[in-house]
Amino acid sequence: MKKILLYFIMSLMIPAGMAQVDRSTYPEAGPAREIKLGDAESFTLKNGLKVFVVKNSKLPRVAFSLVLERDPIFEGNKAGMLGLVGEMMTAGTSNRTKDQLDQEIDFIGGSLSASANSIFASSLKKHQGKVLELMSDVLFNPIFPQEELDKLKKQSISGLATSKDDPNSISRRLSAALVYGKDHPYGESETEATINNITVEDIKGYYQTYYKPNIAYLAIVGDIDEKEARKLVEQYFSKWKKGEVPKKTYAKPALPEKNQVALVDRSASVQTVVNITYPMEMRLDNPEYLTTRVLNYILGGGSSSRLFLNLREDKGYTYGAYSSIGADKLVTSFSANASVKQTATDSSIHEMIYEIRNLADKGITQSELETAKANLSGSFGRSLESPSTIANFAINTERYKLPKDFYTTYLQRLNAITIEDVNAAAKKHLKPDNMYITVVGNGSEIKDKLTAFGEIKTFTNMGEPEKEMQMADADMTASKVIDNYITAIGGEENLKKIKTAKIESSAEIQGMKLSFLFLYDEPKAAFNQKVMMMGNVASNTTIKDGKAVMSAGGQTQELTDEQFEAAKMGMFIFPELHFEDLGYNIELDGIKDVEGEEAYKVIVTNPTGSKQVNYYSVATGLKIKNENAEAGDSSFGSYEEIQGVKYPMETVIKSPMIPVPLESKVEKIEFNVAISSEEMN
Repeated sequence: MKKILLYFIMSLMIPAGMAQVDRSTYPEAGPAREIKLGDAESFTLKNGLKVFVVKNSKLPRVAFSLVLERDPIFEGNKAGMLGLVGEMMTAGTSNRTKDQLDQEIDFIGGSLSASANSIFASSLKKHQGKVLELMSDVLFNPIFPQEELDKLKKQSISGLATSKDDPNSISRRLSAALVYGKDHPYGESETEATINNITVEDIKGYYQTYYKPNIAYLAIVGDIDEKEARKLVEQYFSKWKKGEVPKKTYAKPALPEKNQVALVDRSASVQTVVNITYPMEMRLDNPEYLTTRVLNYILGGGSSSRLFLNLREDKGYTYGAYSSIGADKLVTSFSANASVKQTATDSSIHEMIYEIRNLADKGITQSELETAKANLSGSFGRSLESPSTIANFAINTERYKLPKDFYTTYLQRLNAITIEDVNAAAKKHLKPDNMYITVVGNGSEIKDKLTAFGEIKTFTNMGEPEKEMQMADADMTASKVIDNYITAIGGEENLKKIKTAKIESSAEIQGMKLSFLFLYDEPKAAFNQKVMMMGNVASNTTIKDGKAVMSAGGQTQELTDEQFEAAKMGMFIFPELHFEDLGYNIELDGIKDVEGEEAYKVIVTNPTGSKQVNYYSVATGLKIKNENAEAGDSSFGSYEEIQGVKYPMETVIKSPMIPVPLESKVEKIEFNVAISSEEMN
């Protein structure tokens, strides 16, 4: 009763004309406000170092960011060198070893890192002198130890091996090569050879050439004012000698004359990674910069974008589909990408091209414009919560010679963008007929359907054009490839003499040793695989009596019939001897380049449809690689003859379950030995 009375009294207090509120429409947005940003104080040392100071006393911390402004560098046969410069600079100085540097920075609770064009350091306010001492030591006195370079090169090669089997890494590498060209700094990629070419002298030469104050900006953010900052900068950086820095120029990447399809055949893929891309020019100082942010948001900038709503919400082809329009002083790119169901590869590409073309031809709606503005305004506002944002704004204003109010009027300029502005930008910058359509997936399943989108060119996982090769023998068949393999490893007669096998191998992962024991008893149709860590059995897989059981982590699971049939493909010492008996279908799918070696690609399909792909060297007949969608890829090498047959003593395993390639080496191998029932459990 009291609530009813209260509501009645409040209704009497509402002036006439305000009693009825139309809640069916959103209230009109008020005018965008000019943002009041704390101006960065700035000054320049005599050596040319430009300094920006942003005072923020909310926390007693100070951060120092040193950034070099240089042209991009084409590394050529030293590709990968720039990625090692920062680690080498922090690997020790003439005053401190790497361990001493780490200990001193940890002691003050600070951080210190470097890259090819930057050094960053931060600490509590009370330790700012110490952190600058360490930062300047790294800047002026690096010693570039050889042993650190050796370690970094080994890590880089290991990371490269992993990236060669990662569909997204393959897609990025291929897209960059096509958009910019392999002779452009944005399009080149490192290889084992280029990494091995890098020397300490290369690192030193880069450092001595490019680490100069006259191309550097120093942003200081935190509990510090301009007067105090100037004193510190003079103390630690005024003796830094300026010098001439080389300028670089590169040819402007051109649009493809028509849509082109670039395919990397990755037989182990169960999804397809699609990226539609082309080069474009867009810089912060371009009058259309902000308009292209709105355009991109509407096309593929988030969960309310056209690509996302079409491919995920409507069609269910993917978990997400996105686009991007870059911004760079030199050149950038447009990209629309998604990881899609293999069976929906062509449909997904069709829908992506449709959305790009439709936006270019028919433009946007008022609702889409307002949604994009709201999201971009929110993102900009959230970025202001970080004090370093103000320092970046100051540096960008200087680098691009932007108007002084470029950032303070950001929201006003965003709010002023009209449908006509975005539609004009769409017609100008979206190129539905001049795109590279890059596809990483199972070529045998998707290649034929890709012809609808343009000429198909095939590439390796390193973004190199795949060699177009004819069969050495026009009569070559899958059966002949298998026969050649069997002959190469010892012949059918010798192989059939091997009835049992006990193989012990080992590998190392993240400093831990793994031991493997493989037991084969073909007369009993039995197989067992044990994986051991620190002497304990981590997993145990057994196939016998017409079923397969796997144990791990205290749990035991019997495989389904389909899983059992797939597992049978690996239960034989020499599986190729049994393909015909098991009713497997084998198909020759041409000659492929496998890490620089020509190999016959043979697709093996069991009666339930499970597939794996084997590659057999054209030159030697030996099996050099196996691809399996469930288990991952295995590469075979170092064949040795044992009891009249050749067996690979080294295997590199790349699995989605393992973060890095696993290099396994056979330590002991025995053929035709007795294997007890207990051992098989």
